[in-house]
Amino acid sequence: MIVNPALEFGNQRSELHSEADVAVIGSGMGSLVASALLAKAGRKVVIFERNYLPGGCASSYKRKDYIFESGATTLVGLDRGMPLKAVLDITGIELSALKLEIPMKVILPDDSVVTRYNNLESWICEAERVFGKSGQRSFWTQCFEISQQVWSVSSRHLSFPPRNLTDVFQLLRNFRVSDIKLLPFMNMSLEKLMEKHGLLKNLRFLRFIDEQLIITAQNKHGDVDVLFGATSLCYTLFGNYYLPGGMIEMVKAFTRYIQDRGGQLVLREEAIRIEKIEKGFQVSSTNGFTKARYVLSGIPVNNLSAILESEQIKEKLHLRESRVLYSAFQAGLVLKSMEIKDCLHYQIHVNGLPDLPDCRSFFVSFSHHEDRKRCASGHTVVSVSLHIPDPANQCVKKDLVLAAIIEKLEMFQLIKKADLIYSHCSVASDWEFWTGRHAGFVGGYPQTLKVKPWQMQSSRLAPGIFLCGDTVYPGQGIPGVALSGLIAAEKIRQLF
Repeated sequence: MIVNPALEFGNQRSELHSEADVAVIGSGMGSLVASALLAKAGRKVVIFERNYLPGGCASSYKRKDYIFESGATTLVGLDRGMPLKAVLDITGIELSALKLEIPMKVILPDDSVVTRYNNLESWICEAERVFGKSGQRSFWTQCFEISQQVWSVSSRHLSFPPRNLTDVFQLLRNFRVSDIKLLPFMNMSLEKLMEKHGLLKNLRFLRFIDEQLIITAQNKHGDVDVLFGATSLCYTLFGNYYLPGGMIEMVKAFTRYIQDRGGQLVLREEAIRIEKIEKGFQVSSTNGFTKARYVLSGIPVNNLSAILESEQIKEKLHLRESRVLYSAFQAGLVLKSMEIKDCLHYQIHVNGLPDLPDCRSFFVSFSHHEDRKRCASGHTVVSVSLHIPDPANQCVKKDLVLAAIIEKLEMFQLIKKADLIYSHCSVASDWEFWTGRHAGFVGGYPQTLKVKPWQMQSSRLAPGIFLCGDTVYPGQGIPGVALSGLIAAEKIRQLF
C-alpha cells in the first residue's frame, strides 16, 4: 500500500507555541539537522513551515498513487567523517538506506557512456578510457585528496568563520598541521588546477566537467574554486544511497526525533515578519506569533530579506538576482514495467532542448526495483530534472520539453514510451508555488570565486539571528546543508 505523506503529517496543524528557545524558519534539511541537534541539547524549538509537508527540496509527495521526489533524488553523506553521518551518530537517528554500487552513468553527446564508479582507481581507469590518459590520474587523485581534506576540516571547525575569542580557541584546539594543505587552493579556480594537469585543451573533458559541476555547484570550471569544485566532482567517490519510500523517509526520522524531544513542527504556517524585541525576537506567522531568544533561518536569503524588519540586517545579506540563479524543470514519470537496472541515476548530455536551447544536460533517477513504498509491484517511478537559468524571466513550454526528454530516454533505451502510463512536470512558477522560493530558484546559490561558502554559511547576521540551508552553503546537496545545520546549531548552543 502506498501511504500518502500528507496524511502522516496531518496532525501537525497544532496550536502554535507562544514561546521557544529557537524559532526556526523553514523545514529543509539544514533546519531539521540544526533543530535535531538543538533538541538533543534540551532546547525548545518551533519550526515554521509554509508547505503541507516538511523537508523543502529534500521531500517527497504522492500523486496518482505514486511517490515522487520534490527535488533531491540522491543521498550522499553517510560516510564516516561527513556531516550527515556525524549528526546521525550524535542523535542516534537511523536511516534504512540502500548503498548503490554504481552512483551514476553519464551519456555524452556522442552517445558514449561514462560510468562514475564509486572506487577511485576504477573511476580513474574509466576516465582514462573515455577522455584519454593524459592528466586524468594526477587530476582525480588530487581532487579526491582535497575533497577528503575539505570534509575533514569542515566537520572539525564548526566555529568557522570565528566571531569571538571562544570561536578562535575552538579553531586552534581542532587545528591539525595537515589543514595547511588547503591554504594554496582557497583562491584558486578549478580552471587553474585543470591547467596544472594539462586538461584545458581536452574540450570533450571540459564539457563533461562543466555538466558534472552544474549538478552540485551550479556553475562552471572557470568560476568555481578548487576547494568547492574538487568536492563537487568527487561526490560519486563517496557512498551514494537510495532511500526506499523517498527522501520523505529521512524527513520523517528527523521530525519524529525533534518532536519526541519537545520540539514543534507547524505546517501551513508561514513566517511573515521577524522583529527584535527586548529579550530576543518575535516571529509573526500566518496564525499567530512566537517569541524566541534566537532565530534560525533555513529559507533562501532572498525570502528572508522580505520578512526581516531591520533594514540594517538586510544589507548584510549577499542577495543575488534571478539572472545568476537557476530554477528547475522537473518531471515525474511512471512506467508499467520494472526493469532491474545496475544503475539508478543518469546524466544525459544534449545540445539544447525545445524552449531551452542552452540546456546541455538533464538528470534522470529511477526508483529501486525493491522499493514498494513508492509504487506498486511491477511499476517504476522516474524523476527527471534540468536547470532553468534566470527563472524570473523564463517562460518554458513544459509539454515540449517533456516530449523531447521522453524521446531521448527511449533513444538511449532507458524507457519505452509504450510503457509510460503517467507523467507530470513543473517549471519555475510551480517551484515558486510549491516551495515559496523567490523566483522558484532551487539548488542553492551558484558557487563563485568572489563569494566563498564560509562567508555566508551560518553567518551571524546580527546578535541572535543565524542562517543555514543551501543559499548559505550552496550546492553539495544533503552534505552541504547538513554541514550548515551543524554549524548553526553549534553557534547557537554556545550562547545558552
